[in-house]
Amino acid sequence: MSIRVTHGIALLGACALWACSKGDNKADSAAAADSAARSAAPATTPAAAAPAPMTDANILALLDEANANDSAGGSIAMQKGTNAQVKAFGRDMARDHHKLRKDGQDLAKKLNITPAPPSGDTLSQAGQKQADMLNSAPKGASFDKTYIDGEVAVHQSVLSLLQGASSAAQDTTLKGAITKAQPLIEAHLKKAQEIQSKLGSGAAGDSAAKTGGAASSKKKP
Repeated sequence: MSIRVTHGIALLGACALWACSKGDNKADSAAAADSAARSAAPATTPAAAAPAPMTDANILALLDEANANDSAGGSIAMQKGTNAQVKAFGRDMARDHHKLRKDGQDLAKKLNITPAPPSGDTLSQAGQKQADMLNSAPKGASFDKTYIDGEVAVHQSVLSLLQGASSAAQDTTLKGAITKAQPLIEAHLKKAQEIQSKLGSGAAGDSAAKTGGAASSKKKP
């Protein structure tokens, strides 16, 4: 997978987080999906068919933005999550992605590289929109599910970004840092999927219990 295609997927996943979470606003969701699709779509003109390859400065910037977004979301989930596993996951995301971000910033200084996002990058804007959405959402089971669903989508996108960045990176130290980070992101994704499955089962169980209880009460004389 080329780094250009991977970058498009990463943008799509980041936009999907807040677009899908705001399902009650169809106009916003449609606009976000359209914007993401344009970012991920292959070029149609000869001039855009061969965009400049991603540089190490681009990679460091994108990873910094992704870590900042997830660290901020985790901090919000620590405060507003009501499910114990969701709160614990948020704590882990705030801690792990804060460290990953600091490690990336330290590496950039060591390599004397100034991070510079590629043209058309929207990860920071998507992250801010995600944070605004989470901050405005009321506490409860809906918040927990929205946060975890988003974390699954984002970590899938970040993994794609890391895989492409590993191939595109020129500096061997940066390549090594990316390779080292991948197992941690994979573990985050697996944990998020496990919690997502449990939240789904819990919601279904609650619904069945309420339906069964209502049916029993109707049968009583």
